Amino acid sequence: MPDSWPVNVAGLEELAAARLEPTAYDYYRSGAGDEITLERNRAAYARIELLPRVLRDVSEVSVETELLGEPAKPILVAPTAFHGLACERGEPATAEGAAAAGAIFCLSSLSNTPLERFAGLEGRRWFQLYVFKDRALTRELLDRAEAAGFEAIVVTVDAPVLGRRERDVVNGFDLPPGLTIACVGDRLPAEPGESGLAAYFAAQLDPSLDWGDLEWLVGRSGLPVLVKGVHRPDDARRALEAGASGVIVSNHGGRQLDTVPATIDMLPAIADAVAGEADVLLDGGVRRGTDVLKALALGARAVLVGRPILWALALDEAGGVSRVLGMLEEELRAAMALCGASGVADLGPELIA
Repeated sequence: MPDSWPVNVAGLEELAAARLEPTAYDYYRSGAGDEITLERNRAAYARIELLPRVLRDVSEVSVETELLGEPAKPILVAPTAFHGLACERGEPATAEGAAAAGAIFCLSSLSNTPLERFAGLEGRRWFQLYVFKDRALTRELLDRAEAAGFEAIVVTVDAPVLGRRERDVVNGFDLPPGLTIACVGDRLPAEPGESGLAAYFAAQLDPSLDWGDLEWLVGRSGLPVLVKGVHRPDDARRALEAGASGVIVSNHGGRQLDTVPATIDMLPAIADAVAGEADVLLDGGVRRGTDVLKALALGARAVLVGRPILWALALDEAGGVSRVLGMLEEELRAAMALCGASGVADLGPELIA
């Protein structure tokens, strides 16, 4: 454990930047284009004001929610790529830290660790899927995820091509020797003056993905499917009609199309459109327990946290991941008490000023 651990999640990034290779830090940190959406994701929470209730019994506060019909913590580990850039153990360390905190861990298709390494590990796991041009490979990933004990598939739909992340272009981002896209056994193509990840997306992932493919995926998977990257209420409804068990309001952490709204600003209309028929989750910019509370009050069942997990992983591997999740949960619990809420069922739009 680092000698000086910050008192809040925002303090993690500066410490992690000092430990990471500059190219790895830029990869984790970067957004698309002018990074307007990247900044919006965070700034939007500051504009939302809370209007707490008083004189309510909050001697006991439960943060438990329900996801896919099962009790769960409302803070999940978002799917993020290449944890081997943060620490030698990579994704297994993240999964261990999430399990210690009682949080669901979502493994990325762009993991540095193969799916089979997670079979039998403690904790709950979802698998994030990119749909490859090679549909036989996509089917194989679905089968391997189910066999390895993953409980759900999170299909990412906001990346038909990779957003232009100019930090990665300048750095010519590539994976260092020894690290691969282990779920499929690939390396990034070396592209001088370009992002190797962008070249990989162009070569391997399917930009023709449409609603019929989502229906195929739901029918083919033996697991519940959540659709990640939803921006619009009409698309949320179409995802449900295609058989999805949930939608994740996400702009890919500001890494795809720049100048789209902050996810917290998109959430209320999407939650209204879903109308309780499926789970609604949110990621993007969550750094405080009050951010989690605002998302739950505006219609999300849970949030996913990305970059803070990577900073914590770089600082203290599994222990760091567990600690940052615990910090956010502790802040959420305190914020709920101060809003007069003893459980997540007490959180609704009436708490938003």
